[in-house]
Amino acid sequence: MSLKCGIVGLPNVGKSTLFNCISSGKAQSANFPFCTIDPNLGSTNVPDRRLEVLTDLCHPKRTIPATVDIVDIAGLVKGASKGEGLGNQFLGNIRDTDAILHVLRCFDDGNVVHVDGSVDPVRDKEIVDAELQIKDLETVENRLAKLRKMATTGGDKDARKMVELLERYKEALDQGKSCRTVALNNPEEESFAHDLFLLTNKPVMYVCNVDEASAAGGNAYVDAVREAVKDENAEILVIAAKTEAEIAEIEDYDDRQMFLSEMGLEESGVVRLIQGAYHLLNLQTFFTAGEDECRAWTIRRGDKAPKAAGVIHSDFERGFIRAEVIKYDDFVQYKSEAAVRAAGKLATEGKEYVVEDGDIMHFLFNV
Repeated sequence: MSLKCGIVGLPNVGKSTLFNCISSGKAQSANFPFCTIDPNLGSTNVPDRRLEVLTDLCHPKRTIPATVDIVDIAGLVKGASKGEGLGNQFLGNIRDTDAILHVLRCFDDGNVVHVDGSVDPVRDKEIVDAELQIKDLETVENRLAKLRKMATTGGDKDARKMVELLERYKEALDQGKSCRTVALNNPEEESFAHDLFLLTNKPVMYVCNVDEASAAGGNAYVDAVREAVKDENAEILVIAAKTEAEIAEIEDYDDRQMFLSEMGLEESGVVRLIQGAYHLLNLQTFFTAGEDECRAWTIRRGDKAPKAAGVIHSDFERGFIRAEVIKYDDFVQYKSEAAVRAAGKLATEGKEYVVEDGDIMHFLFNV
């Protein structure tokens, strides 16, 4: 499955700097608003030590990691919902993503101007939230106008259910709350909510961009953000984007790790960000491993074997017969599929098997 995260925030908070150090794309980074006019799309590998281990054991012809697409979206300003700045273009680009990485400036630097004249990440967050909420309210009210007629004049039961959910969304938005705060009662509502593509319904990670000295422990700005979002179902990541960009330029692995250690960090912010995005979207990884290829595949937690098979090819899901499953730790212990089979550690699973993170799988199908 394809995963796309959009980096958003006010101008000059560090969006493009962050994009440059986590993706293979290169966005212009300049000290003025709207230096990123068009959304920049890059792709980055999902760091996973397990895939490296499987490659060492299998010696495949090729190794293919899972990837995350990163979109650097032009900076938003107050009034974007009414077309200010890059307005509608900005909001349209967010609508096309799976999750939002909301970058907040949590550092002081007189050489980097702030569009509102001072550093206040909570205020910045509220500006972006308000613009997204205004746009969502417009969407909800337009859908309500159509569906209310269908529910009352046509007696459409599905329309009545949709109206009930939309009214709950409208109530939340009128109170200045995001749609993600509205509880969904059943899979039917979840499906309808997904089809609405509401901006404030997307999972969000707040990326607190700090100076190098605050990379390990945060600072007062970060503390203020934590307090402001404590009631939201959101992730928080502290990262020094400028320093991360410097780390990304270091080619030697040991030198990079030494740099991180001196900062008091065990892993780079890039690794923590991607792992956080996986957790945010309830994703996990399974593997296929052999002489031809070792590959990581992304699925949602709770997906069953046929769904995982379908990620590889739709024919695999449609004609699914069974799956052969090896636990990662067993493969590492016995060092080959043949040895795992001989030890009786290979399991044959059917359509109801719920895939676990790290499973090594082979699918049998017939179309």
